[in-house]
Amino acid sequence: MNSVSVIIPCKTAADLCPELLPALKSQTLKPGEIFIVTDKLCPGSPAEKRDWGAKKSAGSVLTFIDSDAYPDKHWLKHALIHLRSAQVAAVCGPGLTPPSNSVRQKISGLVWSTTIGAGPYTYRNRQASPRFVDDYPTFNFLVKKKDFLAVNGFNTQFWPGEDTKLCHDLVYKLKKQILYHPDILVFHHRRPVFTSHLQQISRYGFQRGRFVRLFPQTSLRPAYFL
Repeated sequence: MNSVSVIIPCKTAADLCPELLPALKSQTLKPGEIFIVTDKLCPGSPAEKRDWGAKKSAGSVLTFIDSDAYPDKHWLKHALIHLRSAQVAAVCGPGLTPPSNSVRQKISGLVWSTTIGAGPYTYRNRQASPRFVDDYPTFNFLVKKKDFLAVNGFNTQFWPGEDTKLCHDLVYKLKKQILYHPDILVFHHRRPVFTSHLQQISRYGFQRGRFVRLFPQTSLRPAYFL
């Protein structure tokens, strides 16, 4: 079996964007298995669903993608190249706005890809130069299973924000690296402005305030308070 396990949390399979499964099937490096973790399999948060998928997986690389995203055809091929280093525990890449999105969705994507909307983290929503990071959302995140298990996976009491906890533990407890690379590329459907977009921002903002106290290395940063 290929060493890649793809894990997709969602409420029902109907929540998957129509491009996702065809894009996974057309990868130049095929995944060994795909887990669509619905409420029927694991009634809980996305973090609990990702942990459930990780426990069931047979692959040596756990691949997390959101149900409203879909990958470039070379996504897995590029990711595994960048995971070759023993010091790199995980890799990640940008989520671009799909060309098919509505005008309101594209405005939302534009906000996320500018310093006005994302501060110094615009590289999460547009292609930028490679870099090591210590915090990254799991809409496009691949991690070596042995390193994931070494830090006990996601802390499921944190949602949204379980990805921040995982990244913190990989970098500051396990002393490994997380590499961002622009060719580890997915397309991420946007929440339309204004109501859905603002609701998404407010949820993450509330949890970030909690993380300032718990994980100051990654959350006590000026960009989160602007």
